[in-house]
Amino acid sequence: MGNQDLDKVIVNSPGRINIIGEHTDYNLGYVLPTSIDKRIRLTIERNNTDTQCEIRSEGYKKALLVDLKHIAPSNTQWENYILGVLYEIYKRNKELKGFQCTIESDLPVGSGVSSSAALECGLAFGLNELFDLGLSKHEIVTLSRDAEHNYVGTKCGIMDQFASVMGKKDHVILLDCKSMDYTYVPFSIAPYKLVLLNSNVSHSLASSEYNTRRNECEEGVSILQKKYPNISSLRDASLEMIDAGKIDMSPKVFDRCTYVVQENIRVLNAVEALEKGDLKKLGTLMYETHEGLRNLYEVSCPELDFLVDFSKNEDEVLGSRLMGGGFGGCTINLVHEDAADSFIQSVSEAYEKEFNIKLSHFEGHPSTGTTLL
Repeated sequence: MGNQDLDKVIVNSPGRINIIGEHTDYNLGYVLPTSIDKRIRLTIERNNTDTQCEIRSEGYKKALLVDLKHIAPSNTQWENYILGVLYEIYKRNKELKGFQCTIESDLPVGSGVSSSAALECGLAFGLNELFDLGLSKHEIVTLSRDAEHNYVGTKCGIMDQFASVMGKKDHVILLDCKSMDYTYVPFSIAPYKLVLLNSNVSHSLASSEYNTRRNECEEGVSILQKKYPNISSLRDASLEMIDAGKIDMSPKVFDRCTYVVQENIRVLNAVEALEKGDLKKLGTLMYETHEGLRNLYEVSCPELDFLVDFSKNEDEVLGSRLMGGGFGGCTINLVHEDAADSFIQSVSEAYEKEFNIKLSHFEGHPSTGTTLL
């Protein structure tokens, strides 16, 4: 915990990857994320004023000036992640004072590794230490999520913030987004590794369609509740229930609900596969997730489909799928370490030929969550 003698803290706040369990978190289902060894570093210092704050981002080469007495949303997106966190701390009657903060990042922005959650959680974590706010890790997670809901306007689930704060080296987290119970699952996949291919496209649909999907799932739940009053989210539904409710649903809503229930089952099967060391099964489940995201949930795009389809012809790739919200960003690939370089080279050449876009890549290694340096 922080104390009054502390003048400066340096926080490492990691991005996250998600092995499987996409779009299930806001439906209170299961996810299997981990924080990774790529992170945002925040240096936060008291500046001996009561309310004046200066936040500098090396990436954006800009400074955000904030008066803690007058926090309001900004028209600049990245600023709202900061302002949202400050507002949520203020709402909880925590005593902040003036500070300055410098942000440096080696997280690839827009690649679906949740640089936004890393920024929110890192700031909340650092301020908690510096000003001894008494927030638990769990409160830092929910506060950061609330900041995204209320200031950024993305009705995200809890997964990104949870994985960023709670990650454990060489493990993935089986998180139940309904009860918030979680288990660390050892992640030993040698001689395979996780390669992330960044499509370097970001279709503007992402944020509006995200909230649309959420609404479609909620519509499905309200239809199911007429038959099954005990259902409060898709987490409580079975495939049989959705089939029984099909007659009252639009085809779109039926597809969305079917995908979510199937995906929850896949997450639990993936944990079982990891525990047994059955990587082939894990890879198959990843491919099934992509098919569901492509055809039932409809959040893929030609570039991501191309990358996943390409990987299916490579014997050394066991699984591939889009990761994150969709409409761009990354695919996550389970690749034999001996073949990783040649796979990256061949898929990069094919992708550039097809779309005239350069692919970038990085590896995902399960790593420790948010920490003080």
